[in-house]
Amino acid sequence: MSMKGRHTAIQAVFHAVLIAMAVITLYPLLFLLFNSFKSNNEILNTPIAPPTTFTFDYILNAASQIHFLSSIWITFVVTFCSILLLVVVSSLAAWAMVRSKTKLAEFMYLLFTAAMLVPFQALMYPLINIFEKMGLKNLPGLIIMYGGFGISMSIFLYHGFVKGVPASLEEAALIDGANLFQMFFKVVFPLMKSTTVTVIVINAMWIWNDYLLPFLVIGNKQGVKTLTLELYFAKLQSGQYGNPWELIFPAVFVTIIPIILLYIVLQKNIISGVVDGAVKA
Repeated sequence: MSMKGRHTAIQAVFHAVLIAMAVITLYPLLFLLFNSFKSNNEILNTPIAPPTTFTFDYILNAASQIHFLSSIWITFVVTFCSILLLVVVSSLAAWAMVRSKTKLAEFMYLLFTAAMLVPFQALMYPLINIFEKMGLKNLPGLIIMYGGFGISMSIFLYHGFVKGVPASLEEAALIDGANLFQMFFKVVFPLMKSTTVTVIVINAMWIWNDYLLPFLVIGNKQGVKTLTLELYFAKLQSGQYGNPWELIFPAVFVTIIPIILLYIVLQKNIISGVVDGAVKA
């Protein structure tokens, strides 16, 4: 076989592997989409086949069962406030650690990096107990917890990027009369766009889809449930005699649509943000 033929064969195998990986990755979403338009009997009889008729009745019923409008608003508020807290605090902290050049700053960075290795399950019961005693077992407390658990990864990404930002830019801003906060938010922070998008998407996907922490903090409180909690309790109330698949599939479908749209809109910045933040770290 000639060199050109061998190269073509390798490319064909490579593309076949990529196509197979794409099918494996997308199949669960296709499976979810198909079964969101089926009745319970049709799902049980033909789970992997397309629906015989497309009707939005099951999706509308699921949206009603999980109180979609109120729960998506609560989930959005929790996610937005948590992300805002994470971005502001972690970007400032990472910048301060890089620029201070002290042993304390290095120790703090190592401490935050090591915190990424501590699983949430090891801390959840003491944490919930402390927050309950402080009167923070509510939505503000949930936002603070998300900020605490997400800050380590965010600082890690920002820290790596800030190390590549020339200090001369900040010195020029100071000479022009800017104070520290003006220098950071008008000069340094705009340069962090790709890393900031990465921090937003990674943490938003986690917070939006999280079930355990809202369950421990909010529980079954009326009117303040996130989408995942509404989905769980709707399934619990409707599934005494088995799994109500005609509710579960469309409910999961409408729950994940917003975060998928966010990923699609911001995907071009994610890879560059991860590379900028991790490689230089």
